[in-house]
Amino acid sequence: MRSSVQVRAAEPDDLTNLVGLCLEARAESTVGAQLCTSDSDSLRHQIGTLLAAPGGRVLVATVDGAPAGLLLARLVGPSVFSDVVSLAVEAVYVAPDVRRRGVGHALLAGAVDVADQGGATDVYASPLPGARGMLRFFARMGFAPAATHRVVSTASLQRRLAGEAATGLGARRGGRVIEDLIARRRQVRAASQLDPADARTVRGSGADQARVSAMSRQVSRAVASRRASESSTTIS
Repeated sequence: MRSSVQVRAAEPDDLTNLVGLCLEARAESTVGAQLCTSDSDSLRHQIGTLLAAPGGRVLVATVDGAPAGLLLARLVGPSVFSDVVSLAVEAVYVAPDVRRRGVGHALLAGAVDVADQGGATDVYASPLPGARGMLRFFARMGFAPAATHRVVSTASLQRRLAGEAATGLGARRGGRVIEDLIARRRQVRAASQLDPADARTVRGSGADQARVSAMSRQVSRAVASRRASESSTTIS
């Protein structure tokens, strides 16, 4: 007799079973610590928050009435930059003892129903870390790679922004000084191309010429320093 697989929207009474399935997924994953917390109370709160959130969707699968799998998802959009609505599947998990019985297919069929009802044109999936079987399953279902996400810790981003702000402010101030010096040096060069009598008028005394020479050396050093700084700066 074939097992009966059913998928339905999760209810508050399902939280205990959902927490148990999440803990099973965590134990099975090769990077379980990155997957979810091991604290049952925290997991219960997080899943409950998803259930109550606008667009949050939690599906639970049962086999012969026993919990067998889950699907966590969110309806995303429309947004400021797009009118498109998508279903983002954050997790799909099927208990090991009921695999190859159509549970995964049933969960995805439930996700399609959610997408249709929510007006979603695309379904995105984020396979659990280390779940190679799930990756192959998604590939068979036609899921293709999408845009690559980038991640940075909040603390690291704060440090980087602070450093960029300080460096950028100093560079702008230094740049103005260098530009002024370059403009003055160009004036001196222009004067040197005049007739001797006019040039003497523009250049002035020997002391003025000494200052011009010192200024020229200062500009050269400043320009060289700025070039060295720019060559060692990486913009992300």
